[in-house]
Amino acid sequence: MELEVRIKTFEKLSLEELYELLQLRSEVFVVEQNCIYQDIDGKDKKAYHALGIHKNEVVAYARIFSGGDYFENPAIGRVVVSNSLRKSGFGKVVVEHCIKYVDEVLKAPIIELSAQTYLKRFYKELGFITVGEEYMEDGIPHIKMQRTSF
Repeated sequence: MELEVRIKTFEKLSLEELYELLQLRSEVFVVEQNCIYQDIDGKDKKAYHALGIHKNEVVAYARIFSGGDYFENPAIGRVVVSNSLRKSGFGKVVVEHCIKYVDEVLKAPIIELSAQTYLKRFYKELGFITVGEEYMEDGIPHIKMQRTSF
């Protein structure tokens, strides 16, 4: 299966892309994970949006922040794949594109993220290491992780 990844600023997103990415995030983070929280958190306007497009539909997604906009270093967050395509490898493809973007465009040596703890192995396979202790975020166990590039 093929996945096209497009990385755009908030201003460059089409209305259709914005609708689809918000729908996907809500479908997974709010409904599927049964977690009532404010997904539209005011940070999307600062983020770069990595859209994973398959068959003309946003089925995978992540957002990227420059250093200081979320964490001290550039960060990746809201990584999500449609439930029906979880075993497709699309999550890995999107995160790899995010890493490449931080390396080549933002030119930063460290990337941070706040991972749901059960995804620790997934991120370790992409070069991230755990930093600190597990903590609760929106009722879900998380762990801070970092990746050093270059």
